[in-house]
Amino acid sequence: MINVLFILIFFICFQPIENSILWNEKDRLDWSDFKGKPDLKMDAAALTASGLSFELSAKTSKFSLIEFNAVVEARFYPDKSWYKKEFANSFVLAHEQLHFDITELYARKFRQKIDQATFTVHIKKELSALNKSINMELKEMQQEYDRDSNFSRNAEKQLRWQGLIQNELKKLTKYK
Repeated sequence: MINVLFILIFFICFQPIENSILWNEKDRLDWSDFKGKPDLKMDAAALTASGLSFELSAKTSKFSLIEFNAVVEARFYPDKSWYKKEFANSFVLAHEQLHFDITELYARKFRQKIDQATFTVHIKKELSALNKSINMELKEMQQEYDRDSNFSRNAEKQLRWQGLIQNELKKLTKYK
């Protein structure tokens, strides 16, 4: 007789899914999506809170993985995202949008890794490790983007990043 275990896992970057916006290539962020209170101590003009969430359901026997379904999503968190009205312009908004686009890029990379992996009965542990790794890579790219574009102040680098991320998203269209 097969023992069946159903696993439901949520890794949501410590944010509730209910109050979030899913990434969509046709819907772009608007300043009205930023509902958080600005941090006046910070030098930043705006802050985008986005992250990856995934859900896993798996059916296993004692010794093998029978089937699984994983859903990975890029989410924007309006209540944690903010802007300073005096700095609100289309260039800064494009910078913030690209942070969300980078999150989608890593959602696609995560989906690709899941698609190409071979999992075992220890899928929960295996996906937890993959989630941790992807989130570290995402964080590093977000920081590199801010440093390189000087938080949108370097227009040339900002435009270069926009092209780079759009090209990377296109390469992973299969995983959207």
